[in-house]
Amino acid sequence: IRRAPRGRREQREKVEHVTGGPTVPPELLKKRILMSYGLFTAGAVVVALACGLYLAMPPAQLLLWVLFAGFMAIFTTLIVGLSAMHAGWFPAFATALIALVLGLLLGFPPVAAGLLVGYVAATGPTFADIGYDLKTGWILRGYGRDVEFELRGRRQQYIAEVMGILIGIVMAAIFHQLYFAQDLFPPVDRVYVATIKAGVNPEIARNLALWSVVGFVIQLVGGPARQLGILFATGLLIKNPIAGITTLVTIAVRVALERIYGVKKVTEVTYVIGAGFIAGSALTSFFTQTLRAIAVRK
Repeated sequence: IRRAPRGRREQREKVEHVTGGPTVPPELLKKRILMSYGLFTAGAVVVALACGLYLAMPPAQLLLWVLFAGFMAIFTTLIVGLSAMHAGWFPAFATALIALVLGLLLGFPPVAAGLLVGYVAATGPTFADIGYDLKTGWILRGYGRDVEFELRGRRQQYIAEVMGILIGIVMAAIFHQLYFAQDLFPPVDRVYVATIKAGVNPEIARNLALWSVVGFVIQLVGGPARQLGILFATGLLIKNPIAGITTLVTIAVRVALERIYGVKKVTEVTYVIGAGFIAGSALTSFFTQTLRAIAVRK
């Protein structure tokens, strides 16, 4: 791997050699958050132009939509990232739902609301996943003990992430119709549709407001490290009850093993086993659904 050059930007980011200490000064962090808002707003402009929102909305409302979409994108991205680092579970679609509800309250038409929630929902998971990857690299590189090595490692990870994003765009363009043809949409998409319809249905709006309070209380009681509100909502969105039963059985098995062998020993083993299950399930789902879709099209 080619060694990255040490430019002035990297020199500004270097700080005192402290294990686990920050590598981005607070003043630079503020500038980058503002820069991120500008980029997200520019992205909202591209979405509005590409999808023809300027034809369906007056200029003042279109400007409000662009500014609001940029703000909610950076806001939900930060919330999702913090949640991912605390609990390993990120409420990306929940925060996107908040953006959708606020957008409807601002009077955005259904098409604009749909584009808003799609744009916002596309930002949080990306940030959280990149955060996972960078944190993994940070651990492997020695928890930031060697700041110069840490910064160079991040640069290499950044290059890999960009390549992955580009490949992901190509793969989505190739295979998305195969999944759509089988009605393979995430359950949360139907929640977004119901929420948009609630703009003209007072009963759905009342139910949404009522249960949002319940979700807020559950999330507040559980705290940021547990994300109970998000987990509870996830259980309601999953159609197949066996998924929840499987989760409960797995938790029971883990608790029993921890009492017998100790938390540390069991955790080391279950992390590896869990990674294997995730990889195997992802590969199985991809190939079975893709091959089935190809067979149907033939």
